[in-house]
This record gives sequence, structure tokens and C-alpha cells, in this order.
Amino acid sequence: MKQNITLALDREVLVAARVFAAQQGTSVSALLADELIEKIENNRRYEHSKQIALSMLEQPWSLGGLGVNDREALHDRTALR
Repeated sequence: MKQNITLALDREVLVAARVFAAQQGTSVSALLADELIEKIENNRRYEHSKQIALSMLEQPWSLGGLGVNDREALHDRTALR
């Protein structure tokens, strides 16, 4: 069910919006409705992607390195000389 809303705009903005909407072959109402729908959908997609990314951070990532069993072996500098 569609409902109407009231929007307060400066006269200059309203005139420019009417001209722009006419150039696009639509009404100001349809133009604004389409923009709002697009912004809401973009926000939903962003939130969905954010949740996926955050859930991926909860799992450990294998970086392909070899595990080091003790601190001394990790800091052994004599092997480098």
C-alpha cells in the first residue's frame, strides 16, 4: 500500500527538481521514490556484506606459515649467522 508524504523544500530546489524530473520523463514523486528505494537496497546489501565479513573474521585464517613450537626456536639468531 502506497502512502503519501509531505516534503518541505526551498522553492529553488523544488523548481530544479521539477525540471530534472521532466528531463528524465518522470515526476518528482517517482524520482524521489526511486532514489529512496535504491538507497535502502544499497544499505541492505551493505549490511548483509558486513555481516558476512564479520562472520569470516571469527574463523581463523591459514596464512600458510609453519607453526613454531617454542619461543627459543623462534628467536634463535645463531642459525642466521
